Amino acid sequence: MTRIDRVMKAMEEQGITQMLVSDPVSVFYMTGIHVEPGERFYGMLLKENGDHVLFVNHLFMIPKEVSFRKVWYSDTDPVMDYVKEYVDASRILGVDKDLKARFLLPLMEGRKTEDFVNASLAVDLTRGIKDKEEQEKMRTASRINDQAMEKLRELVKEGTTEKEIADQLLGIYQELGAEDFSFSPIVSFGANAADPHHMPDDTVLRSGDVVLFDVGCIREGYCSDMTRTFCYGQATDKNREIYDLVHRANEAAIAKIKPGIMLCELDRTARDVIAKAGYGENFNHRLGHFIGLSEHEFGDVSSANKRTAEPGMIFSIEPGIYLPGETGVRIEDLVLVTEDGAEVLNHYPKTLQIIEEK
Repeated sequence: MTRIDRVMKAMEEQGITQMLVSDPVSVFYMTGIHVEPGERFYGMLLKENGDHVLFVNHLFMIPKEVSFRKVWYSDTDPVMDYVKEYVDASRILGVDKDLKARFLLPLMEGRKTEDFVNASLAVDLTRGIKDKEEQEKMRTASRINDQAMEKLRELVKEGTTEKEIADQLLGIYQELGAEDFSFSPIVSFGANAADPHHMPDDTVLRSGDVVLFDVGCIREGYCSDMTRTFCYGQATDKNREIYDLVHRANEAAIAKIKPGIMLCELDRTARDVIAKAGYGENFNHRLGHFIGLSEHEFGDVSSANKRTAEPGMIFSIEPGIYLPGETGVRIEDLVLVTEDGAEVLNHYPKTLQIIEEK
C-alpha cells in the first residue's frame, strides 16, 4: 500500500472523500516532490476516485514523470478559483491545519463553513507510523548523530564558549554525510543547562560545569535528535544525584515501551522516578515528541496523550531536571516501537561521563 493509499484509507475512516493538503512536508511524504513554496500556494487535492490534483506555481520545479494531474498557475492568477474547479462542492472538503487563512477564506466564499472540516489527522496519524524505508532512514540519521556526539565531546575544553562549539557542528554533520541541522543545536554550560531551550552564547566553560548537548541532523530528509549531558573536570554531588535520577527515568520509560501501552503511562513512569526524589516541579516539559520528516511531528509522549503505542511509531524519551541558576540534566533517545517492544535508535553511552580538563 502506497503512502497516498494509507492517507486515503484514513480519510475514508473519517468519512471524508476529498482533502486539500497544503503542508509541503506532507506533500513530499506522499509524492517525493520537494517544494519550498514560501508565500505562494502549493497543495494537493486528494480525491476518493484517485484523480488527485497537484496545484503548482510555474516557479516550482516538478518532475515530468509525476503520474497525477498538475494544475499550473502564475503569480497573477486567482489560484484558489482553480482549486474550486476541482473541488466537489456537494461534499465536505477536508483541509489540513497548515492551510493559511488567505487561501482558506477564498475557498469558503459562497459556501457554508460547515462544508469544511479539519482533516489533518488523516495525514498526521499516517505519518506517525513509519514504514520500513522510513525506519531505516531514521536509523541512519541517528547513527550519524551518535558519531557527531563523540566529536562534540572532543571539542570540550576549558575556555571555549558554547557558541564556538555550536558553530562547528554543521561541518561535523556534513563530514559524516548529513545535509543539515534538524533544529538549531543546544549547547549549554553550567547554569545555562537549567534552560531546556537555551541557545548557545558566549558563556565560557569552567571546571565543574555540566555540558549539555541537544543536537540533531537531517539525512535524506529524515531527522535525528539526541541529548547527552556531561560533566567537565569534576561532578558535584548534586550533579551526580540528578544525573542518576534522569538516567533512571529515561531507562524506566524505555523499558515499558511496547504496542498497546498508553503514551501517558510512559510519561508517568519517568515522571514518578523524578517526583519521588523531590524534583517533580523541576521536570517541566512533556517526556517526548514524535519525529520523522519534521523534527517535531504530530503526537507526543505526555500526560495528556491517551493514545496507545503502535509498531512503527518513533518518538523521543527525554526526561530532565532543571535547577534555575544552578545546573540541569537531560538525557534523550529516539525510540522505535517494534512488534513486541522497542528499539532505541541512539547508541551513544548514557552513563555519566566526566570529561578530563584540558
